[in-house]
Amino acid sequence: MQRFKNILCVISTDATDNGVLDHAVKLALNNQASLTVVEVIDEIPPNTHFFEGTQSPIHIQSLIVAEHQKKLDEMILPLSEKINIKSKVLTGILFLEVIYEVLRNGHDLVLKMAESGGLLDRVFGSDDMHLLRKNPCPVWLVKPQSPKTYQRIVAAVDIDDKYSSEELSTRKSLNIQTIQLATSLAIAESAKLHIVHIWDAIGEGAMRHGFIHTPEHKINTYVEEIKQRQNHNMKILIDEIKNTVGQDVMEYIKPEIHLLKGDPRKNVPRFTAEIKADTIVMGTVARTGLPGFFMGNTAENILNQLDCSVLAVKPHKFVTPVVLH
Repeated sequence: MQRFKNILCVISTDATDNGVLDHAVKLALNNQASLTVVEVIDEIPPNTHFFEGTQSPIHIQSLIVAEHQKKLDEMILPLSEKINIKSKVLTGILFLEVIYEVLRNGHDLVLKMAESGGLLDRVFGSDDMHLLRKNPCPVWLVKPQSPKTYQRIVAAVDIDDKYSSEELSTRKSLNIQTIQLATSLAIAESAKLHIVHIWDAIGEGAMRHGFIHTPEHKINTYVEEIKQRQNHNMKILIDEIKNTVGQDVMEYIKPEIHLLKGDPRKNVPRFTAEIKADTIVMGTVARTGLPGFFMGNTAENILNQLDCSVLAVKPHKFVTPVVLH
């Protein structure tokens, strides 16, 4: 089972809701991990001109950083007896500073409160979307007013075998990583784990209602064959998971398996809403071999319709486009 060792939690000392810190502490305790809490504040441009007699921009920036650092230290002081915890204030563009921090210090998970106005505010240029696309390690965006204890966690996997051999390998690894992370989360939160895959019979609509005239029994046979193939692929995945996280762990969490027919862009959000999921763990893989594409179109469509927290996972071979200076 994948365990976290070096967690990064992004908060704002001015926010009314920093419940994300509770989840970070719980996960750090469960994994015996170190925890770093950061706040990112705006940088004052060095050529800023204030009214006459004021301090220099550099000095004013240092005073602001010191004030935020003081607040941050006061927030984490009660936690220092429980876990190995550090804090720091960063200045600059939030998503860039977070990724720089991950690259500098090898963090293996980033937690952050999701932006207000919906999970991702439906703004692709937002810090959240930049982190989901470009951060090299998993990103957990916690929905505002999220409950302190989660009850239902969803792991969304893709077990279709219609891809190229290279992409199949990537998606297989991502599926295992997704369930491992969801398992760690379910144990930490004492939550129920649901593993879901949405499948579709390509061409069924055209055969039933379009220009392809196919007898009904042949269509039904075709759909049933695909369904059985999905069942077979899911069984293979679950067997592999048992080998990686351990049979005893799987028996302890007793995950529920869901194979649902339809469009994943519609049915993954619908499923999470129906079971009232607290968070979903899902891959954000783009098709391999397409430089500049850091997240798949299906993943973006799903993310923009969710109304729960999200733990987004990148493939192990993913390389962030962000480079340390």
